[in-house]
Amino acid sequence: MNPPTRPAPRDLLRRMFEAAIASAQPALCVPPHLPAPDGGRLVVIGAGKASAAMARAVEDAWAGPKSALSGLVVTRYGYAVACEHIEIVEAAHPVPDAAGEAAAARLLQVVEGLTARDRVLCLISGGGSSLLPLAAPGLTLADKQAVNRALLASGATISEMNCVRRHLSAIKGGRLAAACHPARVLTLLISDVPGDDPIDIASGPTVPDPTTCADALAVLKRYGIDLPAAARALLESGEGESVKPGDPRLAGAVTRIVAAPQQALEAAAALAREAGLDAHILGDAIEGEARDVGKVLAGIALQVADRGQPVKPPCVLLSGGETTVTVRGQGRGGRNVEFLLSLAVALNGHARIHALAGDTDGVDGQEEIAGAWLAPDSLARAWALGLKPRERLADNDGHGFFEALGDSVVTGPTLTNVNDFRAILIEAPQG
Repeated sequence: MNPPTRPAPRDLLRRMFEAAIASAQPALCVPPHLPAPDGGRLVVIGAGKASAAMARAVEDAWAGPKSALSGLVVTRYGYAVACEHIEIVEAAHPVPDAAGEAAAARLLQVVEGLTARDRVLCLISGGGSSLLPLAAPGLTLADKQAVNRALLASGATISEMNCVRRHLSAIKGGRLAAACHPARVLTLLISDVPGDDPIDIASGPTVPDPTTCADALAVLKRYGIDLPAAARALLESGEGESVKPGDPRLAGAVTRIVAAPQQALEAAAALAREAGLDAHILGDAIEGEARDVGKVLAGIALQVADRGQPVKPPCVLLSGGETTVTVRGQGRGGRNVEFLLSLAVALNGHARIHALAGDTDGVDGQEEIAGAWLAPDSLARAWALGLKPRERLADNDGHGFFEALGDSVVTGPTLTNVNDFRAILIEAPQG
């Protein structure tokens, strides 16, 4: 039997990225988890980059009468999907705005006064933290925006950032589920966080929070982040405590993860194997500074390419997770292009190594660009244009670098979010 015809590396990498995104589409992963109709109403709420598409999946697949459906979800600008019975509101991400603040307040109004006969279906995906910026009493939206900007630039992990966010919020850290009490609450999650911990997906609005105000203060001290006076007072007084495990208001709440980074990587691996490549998943929860991860994965890729260890080429190395970027420059960047530019510098134009890195939500950093490609000739083309890769990396200018090469990956809104996707394709030696 002849081996399968393999697409060009650039085409194959793009197809793998698309397969990862397709595997986490709400229309595929939401319907199997919908509750059976029981004759009562189903109030649908939620937040995140995938929440509108999740709401549409509910409407399309719900087996009960459509008249029983109602609710409100908030998603990122440009990510709305038309629904008939569930209202869709758009707001800003990653820095929150007044539209998100108003939407979060309305969510609490939607679930006010529910009874034990009512059911709530909460649809949560990545991005929900910024889309639900309703501040704790005594704080303002400006306070939340200032803290959010500082966290995004600090290099803090997503878990650390969300710990702070939960304790400055009027809706996160289990507070939304508590507001639904005594109604029955089912939360469906599309995970975008390393480890898939529900408390870190959109800062856990419907799950109990074991962390404390003291933990949040420790994160802020660790990264040298100055707080607005009202926010510091809230944390130091303990008045910002979230809903804790064992709280009776959350006793009947059920949480299910319907899509996660691992399944996206498995979908990409399956496509690579169909094309005749060995595929190896290095991890779905890799964290750390993006440029450091780039150096480490470059070292592994070079060992594979030049030594055939620990696996032999041709193959593809896949990984996911959420790296961080400590912003020190003035460039246009995101964690995926930062990783890829660091990888490029470390590989130094190796003739048989190609790569793609992108965010599965279609937005890397604050740009409407998902990520970028890397080819063996990327550095040579950059030098020919007068670009200096190391200087661009020092300036956090990954988007500027790859855009100048024509190697940006643009998907538009993907309507899902299972975090970062990284694929390194290593060709076999000739002869």
